[in-house]
Amino acid sequence: MGKLYKIKKSTIDKKGLYAAKDIKNGTKIIEYKGKIISVKKTEKDPKFDNDKDIYLFNINKKYDLDGDFKFNTARLINHSCEPNCEVSGTGFKIFVYAIKNIKKNDELTYDYGFGFDKDYKDYPCKCGSKKCVGFIVREESRWRIKRKK
Repeated sequence: MGKLYKIKKSTIDKKGLYAAKDIKNGTKIIEYKGKIISVKKTEKDPKFDNDKDIYLFNINKKYDLDGDFKFNTARLINHSCEPNCEVSGTGFKIFVYAIKNIKKNDELTYDYGFGFDKDYKDYPCKCGSKKCVGFIVREESRWRIKRKK
């Protein structure tokens, strides 16, 4: 079957993952891998201070998944306000799935799910989609941001 993705330069941010072939809606594409750490460690460790790229998934109230490792190819998937993938997991495993049919050479994207808070302007979005509000904020909160014309 071969890999469903390839790494290429992205128009959204540095590098990205792109479909190596047509991918059907519902297909499991890649596992988001990393190291399980406690939420307490996340809150104390300066590695997660938001001044640099962070590859962190909240798994539950006690644990996060630190995906900041070269072996975690899924960390290269960029945010989009009109994503073609979503992230879902059970236990401590997280996977990226297609949520629509994806054409070969399309960039793989998902909604990073950032909350709307006082710091939202620190996270500009460059996805370029018709629904983009200019910041990386989860879909349910984007109504709070006035869309740029």
